[in-house]
Amino acid sequence: MADKEKYLRIQNVVKKFGDFTALKDVSLEIEEGEFICFLGPSGCGKTTLLRAIAGLDIQTSGQVFQAGRDISALPPSERDFGIVFQSYALFPNMTVSKNVAYGLENQKLEKSQIEKRVRELLETVGLPEQGEKYPAQLSGGQQQRVALARAIATSPGLLLLDEPLSALDARVRVHLRHEIKELQRRLGVTTIMVTHDQEEALTMADRIVVMNDGVIEQIGTPIDVYRKPECAFVADFVGHMNFMNGQVVESDRIQIGSQQLAAKTNGHKPGQAVQVAFRPEDLVAVEDGDMNNAISVNLKDIEFLGSFFRADLTGGDLGQSTINADFSINLSRRVNLEKGRELKIRVPADHIRLFPMEG
Repeated sequence: MADKEKYLRIQNVVKKFGDFTALKDVSLEIEEGEFICFLGPSGCGKTTLLRAIAGLDIQTSGQVFQAGRDISALPPSERDFGIVFQSYALFPNMTVSKNVAYGLENQKLEKSQIEKRVRELLETVGLPEQGEKYPAQLSGGQQQRVALARAIATSPGLLLLDEPLSALDARVRVHLRHEIKELQRRLGVTTIMVTHDQEEALTMADRIVVMNDGVIEQIGTPIDVYRKPECAFVADFVGHMNFMNGQVVESDRIQIGSQQLAAKTNGHKPGQAVQVAFRPEDLVAVEDGDMNNAISVNLKDIEFLGSFFRADLTGGDLGQSTINADFSINLSRRVNLEKGRELKIRVPADHIRLFPMEG
């Protein structure tokens, strides 16, 4: 009974291209109205999974259910979705209005109904005056808005976005991702977006599906994926992460370099070699003399990044290892952040994560 409540259900999907397996037994459930991001590096299988859902590349085995209906073998024309591609895929010889009306005309609606709907859609995506222009007369951001209007014109149950913002410059991308998220909320349409841009996924998604090498590594909210990565790949791919070789000393105690630190060992046994991971922004420069979970380091280099400084730290308790720490502008006013100086850095136990050693 619970399965019927899921709007989209992907069950044991495998996709092979000759001898290459692009999707390896992938299963996933998506609630109605959710905004899901498939996130991962090039070649991880995220676009292949999107195309299997759309019926553009039918899976080799496994099933896809939408709104309780098995759509596994249906052609794209018989599936209920709208799609937006990275390349916009607008018809260059048609006006903006004609592009948006394309799917509506296939539904055999009356001309007056189509014209009214097109006006509403262009208003919705912020292009009310652009209907008579051709795609080549619009900016990249405007073209992508037209593609979005065309995709939602028929009020599909599912909206698929294949790297829709990657061809745009940074400022337009930031603005448009906010607009897309607002539009999705307003329409309540279940949406899946493929991206390799972690910032896009973190700011837009209700849940992120992190993929690598044809499998799902982790599914979770942006905060969970960032704060509680379940494997070293996710920790490394989402955000910036420091990794050091370490060893579990005893329950809730580890050794890195020449220093022992408190940390949640979560089932790792004493004597076990582990990868110790923590984020640069979680490190705290000791100013109050409190050396609880602190290490001595040398400031090797420092880089100004606008709202904060990123420091390269090495030596001291770290030995030859190098880690990064992010320091606020306010801290730099209080503490002398000169290259070569020694610092004491606190590593909060709650922010240390341990992963098995690879290989």
